[in-house]
Amino acid sequence: MHLDINRTYLLLGSNLGDRELYLERAVQLISEKVGIVIAKSAVYETEPWGNANQPGFLNLALAVDTRLSPLALLETVLDIEKMLGRIRHEKWGSRIIDIDIILYGDEIIAVDDQLQIPHTEMQNRKFVLEPLAEIAPNFIHPIFGKTITEILTTLTDTLKVSKR
Repeated sequence: MHLDINRTYLLLGSNLGDRELYLERAVQLISEKVGIVIAKSAVYETEPWGNANQPGFLNLALAVDTRLSPLALLETVLDIEKMLGRIRHEKWGSRIIDIDIILYGDEIIAVDDQLQIPHTEMQNRKFVLEPLAEIAPNFIHPIFGKTITEILTTLTDTLKVSKR
C-alpha cells in the first residue's frame, strides 16, 4: 500500500529543563520517525498560555513531509514525547516537551477528543501563529479560508511571543 506524502505542520514546546536541548532532540526524532523536515521556524520565547503560574515556553514550528496517516502521526509524536521523558499529568501544565499537530495538508479531521485537525485553538494562540506564519505565511486554513498571516493579523491574544 502506498500512502501519499502529506505536508503536516507541528508545533513544539518546552518549558522544563534544558528547553533548547529538548526541542533539538524532538526535531531529530521527528526527522527520523515522522518524515523529512522541510522547514523549521526560529525559536520563540513565549509566556505560558492557560496556566500562567509556570515557567515560560520555547516554541518552534515545523513543516514535515510524512507518509504517516493522521492517527499514526499522532501515535508517533506521543511516542516521541514519552521517549524524551514527558509525563502527562496536568492540562496546560509544565512539560519537558509538547508536540502538537496543527495542520495535516488541507484535511479536516475529527476523531473524538483524541485528534482534531486543524488544531481547534490554533487561530486563538499567538504562540502557534507566530512561528507558523514564519514557515507557512500563505497556507490557507481549511476551515476559515484565510492565510496564516491573515489570521495572525486579526488575533486578539496579547501574550508575549518573541523570536530569540
